[in-house]
Amino acid sequence: MKRQKGLLTLLLGATATMALALGALGTALAAQGPIRVGVLAPAAHIEGKALFQGAELAASEINAAGGVNGRKIKLIKYDNHGSASDSVRAFQRAVNQDHVVAVIGDFISENALAVEPWAARMKVPYIVSGAASTEITHKVHTHYNRFKYVFQMWLNSRLQAQAVCDASHKVLHDELHLNRAIIVSENAAWTKPLDAGYEACLPKAGFKVVGKVVFSPDTHDFSPIFSKIESDHAQVVIAGLSHVGARMTVQWHNDEAPFELAGINAQASDSSFWSATNGATEGVITESAGAPGAKVTPKSEPFTETFMKRFGAAPAYDAYTTYDALHVLAQAVKRAHGTQADALVKALEKTDWVGTTGRVAFYGRKSPYTHGLKYGKHYVPTVTLQWQKGKLVSVWPKRAATGKVELPSYAKPSNG
Repeated sequence: MKRQKGLLTLLLGATATMALALGALGTALAAQGPIRVGVLAPAAHIEGKALFQGAELAASEINAAGGVNGRKIKLIKYDNHGSASDSVRAFQRAVNQDHVVAVIGDFISENALAVEPWAARMKVPYIVSGAASTEITHKVHTHYNRFKYVFQMWLNSRLQAQAVCDASHKVLHDELHLNRAIIVSENAAWTKPLDAGYEACLPKAGFKVVGKVVFSPDTHDFSPIFSKIESDHAQVVIAGLSHVGARMTVQWHNDEAPFELAGINAQASDSSFWSATNGATEGVITESAGAPGAKVTPKSEPFTETFMKRFGAAPAYDAYTTYDALHVLAQAVKRAHGTQADALVKALEKTDWVGTTGRVAFYGRKSPYTHGLKYGKHYVPTVTLQWQKGKLVSVWPKRAATGKVELPSYAKPSNG
């Protein structure tokens, strides 16, 4: 009996040892397998499609060059259908079931803000590659130890407002001689700090702000808004549009509204916007991360040309930022010598790399924009684009310009 118990003990010990060995082997094999990265966006949206495509292009280039530390990148895509709740469920699935090391996306601030607490709770790096709300980085700044896993790979709303003002001073004020502006934005998380930024910096850029309109994203008839713009004698709309850019643009064109449409019209940064609006976008001005022919950095043109050959259209702004985000993550994995989350955070904080959008670096803990993308001519600027004869033309800054700004023939702004 004692002998049987002894044999049983030996067998159990051997089984346990074998299980541990197999577990260690599985861990080792997993560490040598592909680096799994989640990509999160609404697939049916212009900007969502571009976001996925930017990630695909970056992954294929990284893998063609041998991967990261000998490991290939494997993208796992999640369509969140533009829903915050779907975004949360997708993030949870990405971490718990698909075992990703990081998640990249989205361009909708409400979705990013819904996911952010889960990135903190699950301790998984989350690189927001298009959403612009200042609240994203505010959380990182005020509760660093909890939210340090979150990074923002595109300029936040306040910085975008400053970029619009900087460009508008040169392009709209100095070149087109416009000086009466009205702020018109969709009601969204990202536009609240954007509008506050506009109100602060437009007067310094030479504009009198004659009014402000915030409308529901469900708006379909812009006639009352256009009437107010005209009655206020505004010469230019400084916009904050992401979800309804096409509807407003089409009516602006069809009504031959006598004012310029500028600011940020995110959908207008994609070359498919021309066909989506049947050419109504002619003359629209918007800020973006890049455009065909725009030489922001030595990497900008090659990326744009490769993207257009592969996907048949010029990239929207978040294709640039997502492409850069995956490269930044890959470099962080190299510096961290692995994918352990806290090590990745430290490596990401040390990012100083020239991408397609400029010199990529993140603000530190003392900044209110902790882990946000740095703005400026020495870091990431924006590119001012205008639709001219069916093409996106870069009109500012000069080093990236491919043409000069033009006022649409029917846009004959009143002088008040």
